[in-house]
Amino acid sequence: MGREEQQEEREVLDSIFPDEIQDVSETEFRISILLDAPEEHDPDAQAPTIQLKVRYPEDYPDEAPLLDINAPPNAPKHKRLDVQEDKARLLDALQATVEENMGMAMVFTLVSALKDAAELLIAERVRAAEAQRDFEAQKAEEEENRRFHGTAVTRETFLQWRERFRAEMEEEARRKQAEKEAEDKKKRVPKEEKKLTGKELWERGLAGKGEEEDDEGLESNMEKMKVAA
Repeated sequence: MGREEQQEEREVLDSIFPDEIQDVSETEFRISILLDAPEEHDPDAQAPTIQLKVRYPEDYPDEAPLLDINAPPNAPKHKRLDVQEDKARLLDALQATVEENMGMAMVFTLVSALKDAAELLIAERVRAAEAQRDFEAQKAEEEENRRFHGTAVTRETFLQWRERFRAEMEEEARRKQAEKEAEDKKKRVPKEEKKLTGKELWERGLAGKGEEEDDEGLESNMEKMKVAA
């Protein structure tokens, strides 16, 4: 009973996937699935392809098929899908479909479910990447706006600025006043030269010089008066 149903399903699959299905053995085959995945800023990127490998157990479809997922040989690595890393998640996504279709031919349904799960996974990652780019762009824009507009003025920041401004103005006024007083002091008439004391004159050898010079001048004038007479 199981083998007959397997052959019938296999014939149907040949008609649906004539170029995508490939036999591995009488009870095993693989189907290539081309995914419709959005490409970010790269219109020339190739759409990813994955392969669903199916092996019929003896009692299929009353027993679940053995499934595996692989990437085609030499397939380029997709930016948002790594078959080896994502295999477990994709296989888990098929379990509900397997359980719902027990007792019936289910490979076509499994192919559709796998395609939807893989495309959904890629779309989620694309949206996450776009959200991250939008967040970074918004953050950069906010930073640019802060540099351009400066810090927003609030009552608290204004009062703090006013206090600093007043303190700076008072300090500037004190500095200018000190400079003015120093300049005025320089312009004042110098005081009379301090007269030396008798002790200071004696210590410097100047004591009596003034008197001697006066006496000598007086004697010279008297001599001149005598000659004239």
